[in-house]
Amino acid sequence: MKVLRYCKKCKIYTLKLRCPKCGASTVSPHPPKFSIEDKYARYRRKEKFGNLS
Repeated sequence: MKVLRYCKKCKIYTLKLRCPKCGASTVSPHPPKFSIEDKYARYRRKEKFGNLS
């Protein structure tokens, strides 16, 4: 199954793992699935906001 991918450099969408225009690796544009029991939320907040303690 092919999934939509996004090149942050060229700002284009593609189905390939590498951008056909610039050759950079692509990322998934979809947010992670929501879960009440999120085991990794602490790590994502730490990565995004730094250590707020």
